[in-house]
Amino acid sequence: MRVLLVCMGNICRSPTAAGVLRQVLARSAPELHVEVDSAGTDAYHVGEAPDPRAIAHAARRGIDLRGGRARRLTPADFEHFDWILCMDAANRTAARRIAAGRGRAHLGLYLDYTTQRAEREVPDPYYGGPDGFETVLDLLEAGALELIGELRRVAGSSPTPPQGA
Repeated sequence: MRVLLVCMGNICRSPTAAGVLRQVLARSAPELHVEVDSAGTDAYHVGEAPDPRAIAHAARRGIDLRGGRARRLTPADFEHFDWILCMDAANRTAARRIAAGRGRAHLGLYLDYTTQRAEREVPDPYYGGPDGFETVLDLLEAGALELIGELRRVAGSSPTPPQGA
């Protein structure tokens, strides 16, 4: 399975989501073989490393984001990935425009499968303070286990259907 996580610039939320998902997959679902990547709907930061604040906050939780480089979502991503999960509705709308009807990927929101939190969108911490980056990490970690439950169900390794899907 292939999962692509998408935000606007690919320097805060989506690379953090990719790091969180990789960590939770390694710890909680090593039997699943999932390719995880991230992209942005805009090209503001193409080639840049994740935001230093995102790197620092993730590192405090044992997540290393230093190797990533921002890239823009492309129509080809909708052919390559099985799941394209956006951080918010605005980026899902932008992703739908980029897809232009191509591809087979399921397009949704990262928090679509989360029942433990009321939030449906991951807020952008870029213009805020440290609390915003911590909130993003809390949401992404809360969503990761339930997302993995859905991935297991789709892969056929879990007899229980997901809640909140």
